[in-house]
Amino acid sequence: MWLGAFVGFIIIAVFGWMFPVIGHLLGGFVAGLIARGGMGKGAVAGFVAGIFGGIVITILGTIFAAIAGGFMGGLAGILFGGIIGLAAGLVLIILSFFGAILSAIGGLIGGLIAG
Repeated sequence: MWLGAFVGFIIIAVFGWMFPVIGHLLGGFVAGLIARGGMGKGAVAGFVAGIFGGIVITILGTIFAAIAGGFMGGLAGILFGGIIGLAAGLVLIILSFFGAILSAIGGLIGGLIAG
């Protein structure tokens, strides 16, 4: 299952930013195919792949948002950058959860096909 989740994560990382819905479904589908444990194991592998992708995207997005917000300089820039980074992180966490659900659906279908 972990190999499927890792390969699914790579697919999500490559295609998820270009095609958000299709990339997550495709990554979950491949994770479910590789996991080969039926619908349940495929859905779990897809969900784990989506969570891995969400964690990486949230960390990177929060860092970049904080840096971009901090270009004001001084204490105001630090505070503004921190607030922007926090807000971006919260939004990305919510979006990552939806991406993980899409990946689980793809994994469920892949697990169903793989048997």
